[in-house]
Amino acid sequence: MASERSIATRYQVPILDGPARSWLHRGVTTSSVHGRYRVESVEFPSGGTTLRGNLYVPADLDEASGAVPILGPYCYVKEQAPVQYATRLADEGFVALAFDARHHGASEGEPRRYEDPHTKVADLRAALDFLTTRPEVDPSQLAAVGVCEGSSEVLRAAVDDDRLTAVATISGHYRDHGNDIALMGGMALMNGDVETAEIADRLEARRARGQAARARFEATGEVEYLPIIDPVRTDVALPWKPIWDWYHGWADRGIWENRYAVMSDEPYLDFESLSAAEELTTPLLMVHADNSDGPDSARRHFAAVRGTDKHLAWQGSNDHFQYYEDPAVIDTAVGLAAAWFRDHR
Repeated sequence: MASERSIATRYQVPILDGPARSWLHRGVTTSSVHGRYRVESVEFPSGGTTLRGNLYVPADLDEASGAVPILGPYCYVKEQAPVQYATRLADEGFVALAFDARHHGASEGEPRRYEDPHTKVADLRAALDFLTTRPEVDPSQLAAVGVCEGSSEVLRAAVDDDRLTAVATISGHYRDHGNDIALMGGMALMNGDVETAEIADRLEARRARGQAARARFEATGEVEYLPIIDPVRTDVALPWKPIWDWYHGWADRGIWENRYAVMSDEPYLDFESLSAAEELTTPLLMVHADNSDGPDSARRHFAAVRGTDKHLAWQGSNDHFQYYEDPAVIDTAVGLAAAWFRDHR
């Protein structure tokens, strides 16, 4: 594995002193020219359904290239964070795929807005199957990017599919019990207005609610829905006011549906990613920050990875949502990921 100093030089990032000295930091910039790609609408099968997405192919590609599918946040659609990463990865010379997972966006799958991390892992593997059929893609150079919730699913996919030569997780929402408690507790838990034990009880009630909704669906075909976000309600999927602040504009414009199938709660809460981190041997670049989702959970996951080819790029006080929309922050993250993928092809 390359030394810490040589990696920092190659990625154009300073080495930090003290306990953080092995973490990569800000400083990488991606291509200064954007838009050097062509876009193709594509579809491919996964689990008996048809998935749809956009394939970004670098302009003037004269030989087969590495390819990178992107998994985004909870209940994402490809027009959100995935397109930000796909376009920049294409500028960097990678064939990049932004797609809607089954049950979401332009892809097929009933019931709509059913959020199951296990099927997203399967969809990512189906995306790899599809990419290997493309003449623009070198099937020996497959990587993956996960943003927010997609990071947990990318870790599991990398364990299950040895075709991935490297992965990058960006401002990940990592799935372990502590981070599930933090998600369910929302601002009330962060502000000390509710005890952890009460939030643990809410988690179990939410799991039971999902099981009851599934039983109703199987008996009657009726799908129960609740909002994903709300500025004040605590019974929604993501009970955080900052999450509402970012997402509701997408809902207002009709791009993103603010609802989820309640029976999603059962498979969602059955999923965790810490065991995937413990099993991971695929080279991992983790990009995170103080104000990303669950910094403690990110550190737990990084520490759990037993493989030695791993690097944590801790980017100061960046906010979680900057990794969804801030051009400078995304440029830096993509620059890191592109360099990582080139080193591991």
